[in-house]
Amino acid sequence: MSQWDGIEEFVAVAQQGSFKRAAEVLGLSSSHVSRAVMRLEERLQSTLFFRTTRQVSLTDTGRSLFQHCEQLVQDRDEAFALIGGDREPVGELRVTCAVSLGERFVAPIVRSLMQDYPRLSVTVDLSNQRRDLVADGFDMAIRTGVMDDPRYIQTLIARRNWQVCASHTYLAEHKKPKTVEDLASHECVMGSSETWKFEVDGEPVMFRPKGRFKCNSGSAVVEAVKAGLGICQLPDFYLSEGIASGELVPLLKKSLPPAEPVWAVYPQRRHLMPKVQKLVERLRAELGPAMGGAPLETE
Repeated sequence: MSQWDGIEEFVAVAQQGSFKRAAEVLGLSSSHVSRAVMRLEERLQSTLFFRTTRQVSLTDTGRSLFQHCEQLVQDRDEAFALIGGDREPVGELRVTCAVSLGERFVAPIVRSLMQDYPRLSVTVDLSNQRRDLVADGFDMAIRTGVMDDPRYIQTLIARRNWQVCASHTYLAEHKKPKTVEDLASHECVMGSSETWKFEVDGEPVMFRPKGRFKCNSGSAVVEAVKAGLGICQLPDFYLSEGIASGELVPLLKKSLPPAEPVWAVYPQRRHLMPKVQKLVERLRAELGPAMGGAPLETE
């Protein structure tokens, strides 16, 4: 008897919440799945599920085992598919991304990928906290700026530009800034960043904004700026519509920083998986245009 006996059935029941649905997914009989799980419980001398006539739920022991075994089963399936030449993405892909970038751009691209690959399921975690991909079990993160963690591979998937803007209402009451230094005498509407980045005469310049309103939502910052509360610096996808409509006035155009890189970041052991490769390819082709730029493959 192998130590693996019953593990696949156990994981399927935990995922489906039902012996019957697990059997359907595995292409086995319900009685086979039930016996396999019972034998596993006997070997471990632990109850893995609470069973009622209506539902099945994990015990604390079962939950602990599931957390360790789910990824093992998935990795096995992906390894077999890879060795067998199956390049179609299968299994679950776990992605973490900042809220604004994820809601506006990454989630729609992920949805289109799933429509093309019906054996792929995706969990998208939207958080402005930087997750530990290895410890938290993520396959990929979408991140911006400088990446320097040797545990991860990083692939450039897009670039995003920044703008500085204010409303006509604000500028009617305050002198328009002509240099970065002029911002010190202005009310600034701040997002999640503690510093604003600029480039003057080819050299990077950092500015620490001050103001009465701060919010970690870019959309809320834009509305505050439209209401005349001050000047903001944000990625241009937040501001392009307001600039086009005339509600917002772009400022300090000659001092804006270079385009910021957007990276797909993933653990070393994930880079060969078809599910990771396909999403990276899709992001390289579609994320830049979605943010108003060009796909990287045309560069």
